[in-house]
Order: sequence, then C-alpha cells, then structure tokens
Amino acid sequence: HLANDGFVRNHADHCVYKKQVDDKIVIVIVWVDDLIIASDSMQLMEEFKESMKTQFKMKDLGRITFFLGMDFKQSKGEIKINQKRFILKILERFGMIDCKPRLTPCEQRLEFNCGELTNARQYREMIGSLIYAMTCTRPDLSWIVSRLSQTLSNPRTGDLIAAKHVLRYLKGTVDYELCFKKSDADLQLTAYSDSNWASCLEDRRSTTGYCCPLTEGGPLISWKSRKQPTVAISTCEAEYVALANTAQECLYLTQLLNGMYKKVHQRMKVSVDNQGAIALSKNPVNRQRSKHIDIKYHFVREMYVKGMIDIVYCPTQDMVADILTKPPTKCKLDNFKSIVFGCCN
Repeated sequence: HLANDGFVRNHADHCVYKKQVDDKIVIVIVWVDDLIIASDSMQLMEEFKESMKTQFKMKDLGRITFFLGMDFKQSKGEIKINQKRFILKILERFGMIDCKPRLTPCEQRLEFNCGELTNARQYREMIGSLIYAMTCTRPDLSWIVSRLSQTLSNPRTGDLIAAKHVLRYLKGTVDYELCFKKSDADLQLTAYSDSNWASCLEDRRSTTGYCCPLTEGGPLISWKSRKQPTVAISTCEAEYVALANTAQECLYLTQLLNGMYKKVHQRMKVSVDNQGAIALSKNPVNRQRSKHIDIKYHFVREMYVKGMIDIVYCPTQDMVADILTKPPTKCKLDNFKSIVFGCCN
C-alpha cells in the first residue's frame, strides 16, 4: 500500500518510507503493525492517515508518547526520549526498586571469576533487559552490558554482582533522556572512534567503541561497544580496526539520512585519538608491523580516498567513545553527558 501511495522505501533501512510532494515530506517508520508518522505538513499527514484507514482497520493514537518501551516528550522545538517506565519495571522485577543508587555503571576493577551462579536464568533475563535499555536510550551502559553479555553461557556470581551494580546505577539515573533540539542548519554528522588494546584478560582481544552524535553538541544517534574478533598486536592496529568499524557505521548513517533528509553532507568527520591509526588510514603503504592486517579493515582507506569521511585527531581527554571501551569514571560521564544525551539531565 505504501508503494502504491507514492512512498519510497529507504535503501538503508527497509522499515523506513518517504514520500515527497513539492518541498514537503512524509516519513513513515514501520514496526510490525505499528507506525510512526512524521511530516512537516499536517495536510500530507492527515491525507496519509485517511488513505490508510480506507485500506486497514487502524487506530490513530495521536501525538506519540510511547513506543516500544520508550517514552516521548515533545515541546516546541524539542523531543526527549527516555525509558523511565521500562527501567522502573526492571528494578521492580528483580527486587531492586529500593536499592541504594551508584554513581557509575560499574566498578573500575571488576572481579568476574567467582563461584558458580545457581540461578543463571534470572541473570540472563536481567542482562536481556539491560541490553534493551542500552540499545534504545542508554549509551552510558554500553561497555559493562557488552562485557556481561559475554558470560551468558556460563555466568558466575561476580557477573550477577556486576549486573546488580548496573541496576543500582539506573536507580540513580532513571530520569536520563536523549534530547533532540530543532535546528535549521544543514546536518553535519560526526563520529568518535576508540579502542582499548588487549582489554580482555582471557583472550587478550581489544575492545572497539564508537559513537555518532546527530550534531557536534549531541545527542548520540548510534553507539557500539564490542570485543574485536581478532587479537591486535599493537594499539595502532586496535585503533585501526575500530576505525574501520566506525567507517562502516558512518556509511550506513549517511545512506539512511540521505534517504530521509536532503541536506546531509556526504563528508563525515571521524575523530580518533591515535596518530598511528590516522596515518595508516591515509597512507596505503604496507609496513612490517601492519602488512598482516586483514583486507576488510582497509575499507576505511577507500572511504577516505573517495572523500566520504574526514579523519581527524582528537585528544584522549576529549574522546567521547572512551566511555565505550573501558569502565567509565564519574568524571568522564559528567564531562560527556551533554554530548551523549544532548542535554544536562
């Protein structure tokens, strides 16, 4: 029906559709039998809803306030998204509603190898709930939730203690929300790429972390913390692998937004805090210490040569993605809060 009504499917995400009439657009996001409709023309929006009602039995819930566990608050020139209700349900479900809040998602030094966990099912349910919160609105949970999800097959008591620490942190930050503010400026996407070399003590693999703010002032629209699939023999290699993963996400976001919004600049700025990785991405010369790197990671060189990304140096103290590669301190969480969430919270 959407195709017959003049909508074009977004090539980067087949759940997103766009229809343009003169200089006005309607964007429809589809999730099973739920729709989100956004438009800069009330007339086009109403016409679309009437068209849908002629074909399907549809209920119009009006201005969006809740969708897939996320709460939406709209005011003039501003949209805020949080998961307060979802988080409170998690705390109540696992008996942590009256717990004492913590200032950080995890301890700086974690002890995972403790005794065997008797109730592994509860732990898996807890991590599953935390993954959903992290994925939707809580980038600050990324590192610890990613780390804990690696122990789902054989969790230990130390893992459960760490998971409950995350819940205590959520108790104190339940009101945190992503804040998107209206702007007439052209979109200029940026990204931060970082890694933590040989951070896993079991297999000595490194951790990749990247995040992409909608504007330089935030909030984040994409973030990731994950263990790298291979062992890196240097910090430069670990940063280069992370940069390649970031470049892939940059390309996806550019394609997604270009299919929705015509003013997205093609050249995306990627900030890295390792000069060696920057040089390796800009200079395709094979050297003794880098000639073994898998060819798939050289994708970043092609993107740079084509002018699709601009790779720049960022001092470590200004690297937002640092909180995605290691246990974040209270100081760093406070310093990057405005970029991560787009407001002070």
